[in-house]
Amino acid sequence: MADGVRRLGPLAENLKLGEGGEGGRDNDIARETFERTGASAMGKRMFDLGEQAWPEEAPFHTPVFVVTHTRRDPWERPGGTTFHFVDDGIETALDQARQAAGDRDVRIAGGGTTILEHLNAGLIDEFSVALSPVLLGAGTRLFDGVDASRVALEPVRSDPSPRVTHLTYAVHPR
Repeated sequence: MADGVRRLGPLAENLKLGEGGEGGRDNDIARETFERTGASAMGKRMFDLGEQAWPEEAPFHTPVFVVTHTRRDPWERPGGTTFHFVDDGIETALDQARQAAGDRDVRIAGGGTTILEHLNAGLIDEFSVALSPVLLGAGTRLFDGVDASRVALEPVRSDPSPRVTHLTYAVHPR
């Protein structure tokens, strides 16, 4: 920001908030995540919140599999995002996401309850958390619901920046 202009990074670009971006590890991590992700899975509550907030060109640019109890036809958005609604569980949604992703990663996009369900079911190999000193006041506490009798978390990487600390864990069955 040497010229006094704040530039937007890859996350902002994906949200269609502008082009360009500040350098730095935060943007590198966001870019690396987008590049290696071939499909995403998310819960219905996260989809409902995002459906209201995302621009017309949703920020995923890959297939997204929404775990829900309601049947719904796929919803195709400009830019490569198609939401598929899966009404028979997280395993089925994850299987479909893996098929769609090919040799790329499947990202469990959230929300917290959906992440916990995947984690406790042994369906996650590795996950990353961006920890920032911002108090939101609500939401699901991610680690409160981890079943420590079934899952062990091994720290893999900690990547601090001035804004956030990126934590990566390997997940092992107990």
